[in-house]
Amino acid sequence: MPAPATMPISSVQLLRRWVVDYFNRHDAAACSAFITPNYELRIGDVVFAGRDEQWLPAVNKQMQLFPGLGMTVHQVLAGSDWAAAWFSEHGASQGRAACWSGVAIYRSNGTQLTGCVAQEDYMTRHRQLKSGVADAVESPAVAPWDTPDLPRNEVAEAVVRRWLEGSWPSEAAGVRCDDEHITGVPLQFEVTGAEIDTLHSSGSDVAFHVRQTGFHLGGLGDVTATRQPAILHCNGIVQVDNGKVCSGRVIRDRAGLRTGLRSA
Repeated sequence: MPAPATMPISSVQLLRRWVVDYFNRHDAAACSAFITPNYELRIGDVVFAGRDEQWLPAVNKQMQLFPGLGMTVHQVLAGSDWAAAWFSEHGASQGRAACWSGVAIYRSNGTQLTGCVAQEDYMTRHRQLKSGVADAVESPAVAPWDTPDLPRNEVAEAVVRRWLEGSWPSEAAGVRCDDEHITGVPLQFEVTGAEIDTLHSSGSDVAFHVRQTGFHLGGLGDVTATRQPAILHCNGIVQVDNGKVCSGRVIRDRAGLRTGLRSA
């Protein structure tokens, strides 16, 4: 008698297991049930390939630095073979606490998560650990695991593609980037090219990862604005209304940008 077919699992339920069963419990053993062995995480130009070989050891290092590390989910988007989340990680390291946001887009094969492209705001974490003053954790989503899989919106996708060709700061006042709403210091980056690696829509909401090329013009503290060519990775979840990006959350790899400019 043939074995019963494996029932598909929604991308949102797989994401729920990632957050609840693995991350917030710090339970690496749970991963084998819902994450493939060849799972791959990409953050900027860094790739952690292999669930057990590279990805789990990398996350474990962060959990050792922050023994009580936890995650709060603020927004979830869902597709048939993907899910995206805006989240915050928060915890204490050597007596100093911090809270930092991220946006991640996960891939699914219908029964397990196969990969992720993410950005986390490590610069704001550094700011808090240095000052000893932690930012507040933003409000959690009321029902993130009940997020519906809405139809794709190609019009909204086209709007976001055009928007990602623009420079920073963005003209969309409702979009919050990194910790600019806390520090009041915006990143100034002239975008001359945008290579969109991942972009998905769920209704009027769009999740993306883009690799922007251009010139740094200011907003990175001790890095002089010299118009050196630079690369900026960005992840975000934004909302489109009346043909324009009106609101959302964007996390950019300012730490990677800063390192690249310093080494140039």
